[in-house]
Amino acid sequence: MSTALDAPGRPGDFVRRHIGTDAAAQALMLNAVGYDSVDALVQTAVPASIHVHPRSTSSIPAAATEAEALAELRELAAQNRVARPMIGLGYYDTFTPSVIARNVLENPSWYTAYTPYQPEISQGRLEALINFQTMVTDLTGLATANASMLDESTAVVEGMLVARRASKSASDVFLVDADALPQTKALLQHRAEAVGISIRFHAFEQSAVPADLDVFGAFIQYPGASGRVWDPSETVAAVKTQGGLVVMAADLLALTLLRSPGALGADVAVGTTQRFGVPLGFGGPHAGYMAVRTGLERQLPGRLVGVSQDAAGHPAYRLSLQTREQHIRREKATSNICTAQVLLAVMAAMYAVYHGPDGLRAIATDVAQKAEALAERLRSYGLTLESDSFFDTLRVHVPGSARRVIERARERGYQLFWADDATVGVSVDETTSAADLAAVAWAFGLPEAEFVGGGEQGDRAVPWEAASALAGVSAELIRREDYLTHPVFNVHRSETAMMRYLKQLADRDYALDRGMIPLGSCTMKLNAATEMAAVSWPEFSRVHPFAPEADVRGYLAMIEQLESWLAEVTGYDAVSLQPNAGSQGELAGLLAIRGYHRANGDVDRTVCLIPSSAHGTNAASAVLAGMQVVVVACDDAGNVDLDDLGAKIALHADRLAALMITYPSTHGVYEHEVLEITQAVHDAGGQVYVDGANLNALLGFARFGDLGGDVSHLNLHKTFAIPHGGGGPGVGPVAAKAHLAPYLPGHPFSQRAEHSGGHVFDGGAVSGAPHGSAGILPISWAYVRMMGSQGLRDATAAAVLAANYIAVRLKDHYPVLYTGEGGLVAHECILDLRPLKEETGVSVDDVAKRLIDYGFHAPTMSFPVAGTLMVEPTESEDLGEIERFIEAMIAIRAEAQAVAAGEWPASDNPLVNAPHTASSVIEGEWTHPYSRELAVYPVHTLVRTKYWPPVRRIDQAYGDRNLVCACPPIEAFA
Repeated sequence: MSTALDAPGRPGDFVRRHIGTDAAAQALMLNAVGYDSVDALVQTAVPASIHVHPRSTSSIPAAATEAEALAELRELAAQNRVARPMIGLGYYDTFTPSVIARNVLENPSWYTAYTPYQPEISQGRLEALINFQTMVTDLTGLATANASMLDESTAVVEGMLVARRASKSASDVFLVDADALPQTKALLQHRAEAVGISIRFHAFEQSAVPADLDVFGAFIQYPGASGRVWDPSETVAAVKTQGGLVVMAADLLALTLLRSPGALGADVAVGTTQRFGVPLGFGGPHAGYMAVRTGLERQLPGRLVGVSQDAAGHPAYRLSLQTREQHIRREKATSNICTAQVLLAVMAAMYAVYHGPDGLRAIATDVAQKAEALAERLRSYGLTLESDSFFDTLRVHVPGSARRVIERARERGYQLFWADDATVGVSVDETTSAADLAAVAWAFGLPEAEFVGGGEQGDRAVPWEAASALAGVSAELIRREDYLTHPVFNVHRSETAMMRYLKQLADRDYALDRGMIPLGSCTMKLNAATEMAAVSWPEFSRVHPFAPEADVRGYLAMIEQLESWLAEVTGYDAVSLQPNAGSQGELAGLLAIRGYHRANGDVDRTVCLIPSSAHGTNAASAVLAGMQVVVVACDDAGNVDLDDLGAKIALHADRLAALMITYPSTHGVYEHEVLEITQAVHDAGGQVYVDGANLNALLGFARFGDLGGDVSHLNLHKTFAIPHGGGGPGVGPVAAKAHLAPYLPGHPFSQRAEHSGGHVFDGGAVSGAPHGSAGILPISWAYVRMMGSQGLRDATAAAVLAANYIAVRLKDHYPVLYTGEGGLVAHECILDLRPLKEETGVSVDDVAKRLIDYGFHAPTMSFPVAGTLMVEPTESEDLGEIERFIEAMIAIRAEAQAVAAGEWPASDNPLVNAPHTASSVIEGEWTHPYSRELAVYPVHTLVRTKYWPPVRRIDQAYGDRNLVCACPPIEAFA
């Protein structure tokens, strides 16, 4: 069989560069595994009954070279109009400091890192996240912030859920500000209905909250979507008096000038950090935030970074309260958020570090002065505003002329917001210039000569700096308390200092640019530079998500192409790219199933069957989709227990909504009975959700739609090469058969009603932006375009070969827990370390930490089975790196055997003391029964390439009762 690897091509052929093993390496690996060809290996592993049938035509063109792909992206980018976005509604243009763009956004040391589950090798990004949390808590005036949310609108939903479970009220009513962002309103209504919450809108400023109103909580937008700034303290007090909690969505830049939510009495603050140097990107990815008052820490969804200590007693960062990560609670979860937007949170935090409190205050003052200057000019010509109390957004009354004003603005390259036929919205930001203000004033009909200047010369120039910031805002709402007082926000003023700080943090981390990250279930593959290139182009990065269709035709064309490609390779009819994380894709798919059943009158179909081995987010997503989780047992081979499945289907046949399965299974094997499983569910009237987390083991060889799947989510940050960024961003598209397509996520600001294939999505929104994290979609577009259909298939084969090669090489040292046909695994294998613990006392933790000394990020620990390591090498690693990992694992096995043999005490050996820092081997007298050299150079190849962990093993229990989740004093690390 001819493959893309064997095909003649130019030396720069992308497939050759993406797949790490060449033909010679694969021949050696195949010999060890016992197969003549890669294709024969995968054809044996994948059940014959689900093999994909050859397609005579394909929507995916033949693989392009890197230059050709970039040229096509340039053509698409050229179809986007880089206008001046002044639409607002939570999205603003911003200046990304070049030192942050170059050293974070475009730096593989930051964007190829993984979630900091191994904290010893994640100290850099953990410190950056501590900075983020400190920034948020300082500005919001609340006690604890998490390490970011997916976006503002989803953060509001999570705030609502926090209020519901923490409230003393038995009410199911959530009171929502009528002046909330429209996309947030849409999201709240869609998400609340599924979990039995009633949304009630209220114009807070115009009418007080009734004293007898029974609510479990209320939501306030601050400033409002209209730009209005008002004092909500009495409303907050009234809601809390009734036992409810108050959630406020606050603009962080405005909070440098306005009283904080904490000072106003709010329990929870949420919002976005996008305008802190994170590009618009047609809606994302951006880091949302959530902060809570004291007492609500354990209600926080997502991730929380805290200060712990290492084995030497030195301060060290780690994820805190890890068991409260909601997805771990499975069917008891109150949130399905299992990720964050780390890369974007780092950018926002570093924006605050770069500017400091004085710089942020100056930017905010500048913005407020521009808004006031524009307001003065409009009022001087007889125009009226919806409110004279504002920060950066004006709503201007133009009876019957709103469309005309907006069209005049578009003629000059500006995008304004149509509120209604009589009202136009204008939002200014840090990038707004005097010329911009003059052009906007002209759009409203003011004379061309009349403009607002910022130092310009001329008789009629009026400097905007002369305007009074927040002129219409009550004095009681002006901020008095300090913020960002920690030295980290006050010492990095020169670019030299900033560059060095970012470099220091990056050097403390282990990312894919250092070596293999063999994380099972997580697919840490190559994120090629060519794939990443277009993310920074202004035609993609400086586009507002609510821009008119005529201004985003290139984006829409790229999105439609990617949707059609993903539909083809998965065997589905329709794809929505809106979900901005895998968890949100799961939720969107389950809500589509819910919508389908309800439309058919099957309102009692609420039971969701989920195998015991499934990802924790499956159960959490089902709960949030209003379903009852029923767990299905797995057999000793890790497959779904067919007898138990049949019994559960029979028991719940009339109420069966769906089955969620992962394929290949979470145990890393291809289940041969998958068609029997899906048919049984369909026969009972249920729908089948196939979790796409392991698509990297299937792509090109089988399709979810052909397995009997009705809907799936995909992880573009896994199979389709979007980088993990230290734990985010991600994209979790949802793909479905035609009968579910109408229930896929819709959006009030979608530029087009029809998606690829002519499908119209009428389901509710699951993300703040119509196309989710669209700013990183060029990455996956470029990946598919440069791989082509055959390249995607070759990548799958290479990944499966690499996993089986590791399994064969290590099976005599560590048992492989689960295997399928012919003793084969899929793209990952589970090494059982429980016998090692019994024989030697060495734990899976000891092995994971010792791997750091060998220069590796550990595989996935204790998932899906406690005491195991799940290894996934991916197709991108070359044979040399794979062999290095195998040799390390064999050497560690020998070290464990030495402990068992009594050569080293169980309490003092290289494994239990790992990882070893430089200071641990040079300071003081060496008293251990093994040498310094063995501690830090267990193999000779490390001498010149050693990664030195900055801290020793971190106490995973220390500190949870006395959390410090903000920047500690500098002297603590002295």
